[in-house]
Amino acid sequence: MPESVTMTMGEDNVITLKGPKGELKQQINRNMKVEVDNGVLTIERPNDEKENRALHGLYRSLLNNMVIGVSEGFRKEMELVGVGYRVSNNGQVLELSLGYTHIIFLELPPEIKVETKMERNKNPLIILESFDKQLLGQVCAKIRSFRKPEPYKGKGIKFVGEQIRRKSGKTAGK
Repeated sequence: MPESVTMTMGEDNVITLKGPKGELKQQINRNMKVEVDNGVLTIERPNDEKENRALHGLYRSLLNNMVIGVSEGFRKEMELVGVGYRVSNNGQVLELSLGYTHIIFLELPPEIKVETKMERNKNPLIILESFDKQLLGQVCAKIRSFRKPEPYKGKGIKFVGEQIRRKSGKTAGK
Protein backbone atom coordinates (compact mmCIF):
# COMPACT_ATOMS: atom_id res chain seq x y z
CA MET A 1 0.00 0.00 0.00
CA PRO A 2 1.24 3.50 -0.74
CA GLU A 3 1.98 5.73 2.24
CA SER A 4 -0.80 8.15 1.27
CA VAL A 5 -3.48 5.44 1.72
CA THR A 6 -4.93 4.66 5.15
CA MET A 7 -7.07 1.67 6.03
CA THR A 8 -9.59 1.36 8.86
CA MET A 9 -11.61 -1.69 9.81
CA GLY A 10 -15.14 -0.88 11.01
CA GLU A 11 -17.91 -2.96 12.45
CA ASP A 12 -19.45 -5.75 10.37
CA ASN A 13 -16.05 -6.21 8.62
CA VAL A 14 -16.35 -3.00 6.60
CA ILE A 15 -12.96 -1.89 5.30
CA THR A 16 -12.54 1.82 4.52
CA LEU A 17 -9.64 3.03 2.39
CA LYS A 18 -8.85 6.74 2.22
CA GLY A 19 -6.41 8.30 -0.20
CA PRO A 20 -5.73 11.49 -2.13
CA LYS A 21 -8.33 10.65 -4.82
CA GLY A 22 -11.22 9.65 -2.53
CA GLU A 23 -12.65 7.16 -0.07
CA LEU A 24 -13.98 3.65 -0.74
CA LYS A 25 -15.74 1.11 1.50
CA GLN A 26 -16.06 -2.65 1.06
CA GLN A 27 -17.68 -5.21 3.32
CA ILE A 28 -15.83 -8.51 3.41
CA ASN A 29 -16.73 -11.98 4.66
CA ARG A 30 -16.24 -12.39 8.42
CA ASN A 31 -14.09 -15.51 7.88
CA MET A 32 -11.37 -13.52 6.09
CA LYS A 33 -8.70 -11.76 8.14
CA VAL A 34 -7.22 -8.52 6.78
CA GLU A 35 -3.99 -7.09 8.18
CA VAL A 36 -1.50 -4.38 7.25
CA ASP A 37 2.18 -5.11 8.01
CA ASN A 38 4.87 -2.63 6.93
CA GLY A 39 2.67 -1.20 4.18
CA VAL A 40 1.63 -4.63 2.84
CA LEU A 41 -2.07 -5.49 2.88
CA THR A 42 -2.59 -9.23 3.46
CA ILE A 43 -5.75 -11.32 3.40
CA GLU A 44 -5.81 -14.73 5.08
CA ARG A 45 -8.43 -17.43 4.67
CA PRO A 46 -9.33 -19.86 7.47
CA ASN A 47 -8.99 -23.08 5.41
CA ASP A 48 -8.71 -24.40 1.85
CA GLU A 49 -12.38 -25.08 1.20
CA LYS A 50 -13.56 -24.18 -2.29
CA GLU A 51 -15.76 -21.28 -1.17
CA ASN A 52 -13.02 -19.75 0.99
CA ARG A 53 -10.48 -20.00 -1.83
CA ALA A 54 -12.89 -18.24 -4.20
CA LEU A 55 -13.69 -15.48 -1.68
CA HIS A 56 -9.98 -15.04 -0.92
CA GLY A 57 -9.20 -14.26 -4.56
CA LEU A 58 -12.27 -12.04 -4.90
CA TYR A 59 -11.49 -9.86 -1.89
CA ARG A 60 -7.81 -9.69 -2.79
CA SER A 61 -8.71 -8.33 -6.22
CA LEU A 62 -11.37 -5.92 -4.87
CA LEU A 63 -9.01 -4.50 -2.23
CA ASN A 64 -6.20 -4.17 -4.79
CA ASN A 65 -8.50 -2.19 -7.10
CA MET A 66 -9.55 -0.02 -4.16
CA VAL A 67 -5.93 0.76 -3.22
CA ILE A 68 -5.03 1.63 -6.82
CA GLY A 69 -8.22 3.70 -7.16
CA VAL A 70 -7.76 5.91 -4.08
CA SER A 71 -4.06 6.44 -4.80
CA GLU A 72 -3.83 6.75 -8.62
CA GLY A 73 -7.38 6.50 -10.01
CA PHE A 74 -8.67 4.83 -13.17
CA ARG A 75 -9.16 6.25 -16.68
CA LYS A 76 -11.16 4.99 -19.64
CA GLU A 77 -11.30 6.49 -23.12
CA MET A 78 -14.15 5.76 -25.50
CA GLU A 79 -14.47 6.85 -29.11
CA LEU A 80 -17.57 7.30 -31.26
CA VAL A 81 -17.13 5.80 -34.72
CA GLY A 82 -19.76 6.84 -37.23
CA VAL A 83 -20.81 9.67 -39.52
CA GLY A 84 -22.55 12.44 -37.60
CA TYR A 85 -21.89 11.01 -34.14
CA ARG A 86 -21.26 13.85 -31.68
CA VAL A 87 -20.69 14.17 -27.94
CA SER A 88 -20.50 17.07 -25.51
CA ASN A 89 -20.81 17.56 -21.78
CA ASN A 90 -22.43 20.21 -19.60
CA GLY A 91 -20.90 19.57 -16.18
CA GLN A 92 -21.93 16.02 -15.26
CA VAL A 93 -24.50 15.68 -18.07
CA LEU A 94 -23.31 13.90 -21.22
CA GLU A 95 -25.08 14.73 -24.50
CA LEU A 96 -24.80 12.01 -27.14
CA SER A 97 -25.96 12.37 -30.73
CA LEU A 98 -25.77 8.84 -32.15
CA GLY A 99 -27.92 8.87 -35.27
CA TYR A 100 -31.22 8.46 -33.48
CA THR A 101 -34.07 10.96 -33.88
CA HIS A 102 -33.31 12.35 -30.42
CA ILE A 103 -30.28 13.38 -28.37
CA ILE A 104 -29.44 11.11 -25.44
CA PHE A 105 -28.77 12.88 -22.13
CA LEU A 106 -26.93 10.85 -19.46
CA GLU A 107 -26.34 12.25 -15.99
CA LEU A 108 -23.12 10.89 -14.53
CA PRO A 109 -22.45 10.27 -10.82
CA PRO A 110 -20.37 12.92 -9.00
CA GLU A 111 -17.51 10.43 -8.45
CA ILE A 112 -16.76 10.40 -12.20
CA LYS A 113 -14.94 13.22 -13.99
CA VAL A 114 -15.87 13.52 -17.66
CA GLU A 115 -14.14 15.25 -20.53
CA THR A 116 -15.12 15.25 -24.20
CA LYS A 117 -12.97 16.03 -27.24
CA MET A 118 -14.24 16.83 -30.71
CA GLU A 119 -11.46 17.45 -33.25
CA ARG A 120 -11.78 17.89 -36.97
CA ASN A 121 -11.21 14.68 -39.01
CA LYS A 122 -10.99 12.58 -35.84
CA ASN A 123 -13.54 10.51 -33.98
CA PRO A 124 -15.15 12.19 -30.95
CA LEU A 125 -13.68 11.04 -27.61
CA ILE A 126 -15.18 10.57 -24.15
CA ILE A 127 -12.60 10.48 -21.34
CA LEU A 128 -13.86 9.20 -17.98
CA GLU A 129 -11.82 9.24 -14.75
CA SER A 130 -12.75 7.90 -11.32
CA PHE A 131 -11.35 6.29 -8.20
CA ASP A 132 -14.07 3.59 -8.19
CA LYS A 133 -13.31 0.94 -10.82
CA GLN A 134 -16.69 -0.80 -10.50
CA LEU A 135 -18.66 2.41 -10.98
CA LEU A 136 -16.46 3.48 -13.89
CA GLY A 137 -16.97 0.14 -15.66
CA GLN A 138 -20.71 0.30 -15.09
CA VAL A 139 -20.95 3.81 -16.57
CA CYS A 140 -18.81 2.78 -19.57
CA ALA A 141 -21.09 -0.21 -20.17
CA LYS A 142 -24.15 2.05 -20.02
CA ILE A 143 -22.67 4.52 -22.54
CA ARG A 144 -21.62 1.66 -24.81
CA SER A 145 -25.12 0.13 -24.67
CA PHE A 146 -26.55 3.11 -26.58
CA ARG A 147 -24.66 2.04 -29.77
CA LYS A 148 -22.63 -1.16 -29.53
CA PRO A 149 -19.94 -1.54 -32.22
CA GLU A 150 -21.38 -3.52 -35.10
CA PRO A 151 -19.24 -5.99 -37.07
CA TYR A 152 -20.08 -4.95 -40.65
CA LYS A 153 -19.12 -1.28 -40.80
CA GLY A 154 -17.49 -0.95 -37.37
CA LYS A 155 -19.80 1.88 -36.29
CA GLY A 156 -20.68 2.45 -32.66
CA ILE A 157 -19.11 3.38 -29.33
CA LYS A 158 -15.89 1.50 -28.57
CA PHE A 159 -12.93 1.78 -26.25
CA VAL A 160 -9.78 3.39 -27.65
CA GLY A 161 -7.49 0.65 -28.93
CA GLU A 162 -10.23 -2.01 -29.02
CA GLN A 163 -10.24 -4.26 -32.09
CA ILE A 164 -13.65 -4.97 -33.60
CA ARG A 165 -13.87 -8.30 -35.40
CA ARG A 166 -15.19 -7.43 -38.85
CA LYS A 167 -17.46 -9.60 -40.96
CA SER A 168 -17.71 -9.60 -44.71
CA GLY A 169 -20.99 -8.60 -46.30
CA LYS A 170 -23.28 -10.52 -48.63
CA THR A 171 -21.22 -9.96 -51.77
CA ALA A 172 -18.04 -11.53 -50.36
CA GLY A 173 -19.58 -15.01 -50.44
CA LYS A 174 -19.78 -15.18 -54.26
